[in-house]
Amino acid sequence: MVYISAWDEFVERSIQLYRADPESTRYVMKYRHCDGKLVLKVTDNRECLKFKTDQAQEAKKMEKLNNIFFALMARGPDVDISEVTGKDQMDAQPTKKGRGRKQ
Repeated sequence: MVYISAWDEFVERSIQLYRADPESTRYVMKYRHCDGKLVLKVTDNRECLKFKTDQAQEAKKMEKLNNIFFALMARGPDVDISEVTGKDQMDAQPTKKGRGRKQ
C-alpha cells in the first residue's frame, strides 16, 4: 500500500489506475470520527493507492473526486474529466440571496 501525501498526485494516479482496468478497480472512503481521519483508497487488487487526511477543508476536494469517479463509472473510462471538474459547473448553479420570505 502506498500513502500519497500530495492530493493532485493521488487524483491523477487514481484516474490512471481506473482507466487501466475499470472492471476491477474499487474506490473506498473510510472516516473514523474518534480520530477525525479520512482515508481514501483506490485499488485494482495489484496496486493500492491511499490518501489520509485529518483536515476538514479536504472534504471539498473529496467531493470533486467523487464526481470524477461518478462520471468515469457512469459514462465510461474515456470521458473528458475537464467537464466534470471545470468551473462552468459551479458558475451554472443559481445562488441563493438571503433567507426568509420576499416582502
